[in-house]
Amino acid sequence: MPALPQGVGSPSASPELRRFIKFDASGSNDEIRLLHIRVVDGTGGVAKQNQTVTIRGGKIADIYDTTSSEQADGKTALDMTGRTVLPGLIGMHDHLFYVARALDNAEHTSTFPTVLPQMTYSAPRLYLANGVTTARTTGSMEPYTDLNLRDAIEALQIPGPHLDVTGPYIQGEGNRFLQMHTLHGPEETRKMIDYWADQGVTSFKAYTNLTRAELKAAIDEAHARGRKITGHLCSVTYPEAAEMGIDNLEHGFVVNTQLDPGKQPDVCPATAGTATQKLMAPDSAEATALIALLVQHHVALTSTLPVEEVDGIGNPPLRQRALDMLSPQARETYLYERNAQMTSRRDIYQRYQALFKREEEFERRFVDAGGLLLAGPDPTSDGHIIPGFGDQREVELLVDAGFSPLEAVKIATLNGAIYLGKADRLGSVVVGKNADLMIVRGDPSAKIEDIENTEWVVQDGRVLDSAGLLDSVKGSYGLY
Repeated sequence: MPALPQGVGSPSASPELRRFIKFDASGSNDEIRLLHIRVVDGTGGVAKQNQTVTIRGGKIADIYDTTSSEQADGKTALDMTGRTVLPGLIGMHDHLFYVARALDNAEHTSTFPTVLPQMTYSAPRLYLANGVTTARTTGSMEPYTDLNLRDAIEALQIPGPHLDVTGPYIQGEGNRFLQMHTLHGPEETRKMIDYWADQGVTSFKAYTNLTRAELKAAIDEAHARGRKITGHLCSVTYPEAAEMGIDNLEHGFVVNTQLDPGKQPDVCPATAGTATQKLMAPDSAEATALIALLVQHHVALTSTLPVEEVDGIGNPPLRQRALDMLSPQARETYLYERNAQMTSRRDIYQRYQALFKREEEFERRFVDAGGLLLAGPDPTSDGHIIPGFGDQREVELLVDAGFSPLEAVKIATLNGAIYLGKADRLGSVVVGKNADLMIVRGDPSAKIEDIENTEWVVQDGRVLDSAGLLDSVKGSYGLY
């Protein structure tokens, strides 16, 4: 089939979606071939050079060595020399809200309350433009909005990743966010799980202030309804949650409170895990026992390194393309946060850098022990994290942590599909799977930063223009 003129093709798609579609192989009789492309398949295997990838009917129909007789025509056969195809990223900690701190300033002071406005328009486009084809919301501020957004994406009304919608935060007494419901006891917790399972959410997330009885009720009820539950914990320790049967823990090992001095049962200590992070060395007996317990109970961990990142001067690379997406107010806040970090005391930075490297080592040891590590940036705009751009940075930081580029891609793609129970159709560039892919300039298997060079994103066989999606969002993240 020919390349699609602007706004043409994919007749079931809305005009708003069609304007980003460059080629369309979603129909049973539609086909495109990507010639001379490098394949990083997401399994951890070596990159394959000079391949032809055929997409037909929304699926990956064939992969083989490009032959000398194959010629690009710019319509059904595309010359992809110098480019790499990877599985679409599966973001496992990808929020759809923005963090707005009242009266934030250059000294990093703000006032109560922090509010969390929904980014229903901009966030889905940012994720998709940067190669995220499936995302778990991992805690919702507006769950009805997220459910309706998921359905609108699946109905081809608007662009965005396929969504695994997480219900509202499961949070108990001590809650400081006015947009979250505060639970009072196990019975109310079970009712909340049941209600949102009935509404169609597919995951749940336990938060910082829960009693053990409330968390156990949430885990049991979620499992009874066929849902998985993850947790950003504090009042409950990692060993306690693992023994209860939790499926996933967020933020790697950063928020485990088991060694925090004075830790009381069912209470989130003021240290919130920083003490355990300092006291528990990755090679210690306590760490070895914890990792073994998590692996034994099949508890996955989500790496969210961007939200913990601090480099030699205290900040990640500054990317103009990402800044261009922000509203003027959001950009000002971003730069305030960055300034506050850069003007902090140097000794604090040095200690923080040591803890960051310790977390990276913990994640390597967890994987070496057989644990399932997932990836997501936690895009709460805490200084530098923007949807999509943060997902790419997470992959880069996994390489910084000591994983090879091929291992990092697997963590950010296939591992997420495995956890979600969708590895039969997502997460790797394999014949028969859905054509949910990202195409980048360069070779991320040799230079992981090339993962930032997203040109096209393929979703169910529809090839979308990354630059066009980004242009549609400029100046809007932080507004809507």
